[in-house]
Amino acid sequence: MPVIAPITRTHHVVFRAAVLSFKESAPRGRAPVSLRVGVPDGAHECHVVQPGQALDQALRTDIAAALLQRTAAQHPHRWAWLTRVGTLALHDADVLWSAAWYAACAEADVEVPLAVVTRAGWRDPRTGVGREWTRLRRRSGVAP
Repeated sequence: MPVIAPITRTHHVVFRAAVLSFKESAPRGRAPVSLRVGVPDGAHECHVVQPGQALDQALRTDIAAALLQRTAAQHPHRWAWLTRVGTLALHDADVLWSAAWYAACAEADVEVPLAVVTRAGWRDPRTGVGREWTRLRRRSGVAP
């Protein structure tokens, strides 16, 4: 299910939480690419791509399918986000993991949106819809 404009309030809240969580937990410029499935700021499953790890498209799809399967019972309304360093400009990893993600979703007959998340914002790699912040901070008095 691609994210289309105008985005829903739910998409905004969920992906903003994913950006904040990544920004607060990842060292600037040194976080490996990770595929996460579940709920940002909540329970989720994760696959971290190790530096130099050779992954072909079939293995990426198997990883995505495993994450889908592990989160099926826990999170009926789950989300997927690919975290990486850099800008929100389209990156090779975005294309490769997006293709794997949506292939796994098609095999499982589910629709789970995917966003690319960096320290600056998020973007749907299929539609380009997203949000970017200059100075994103947690709102005071609001629980994560």
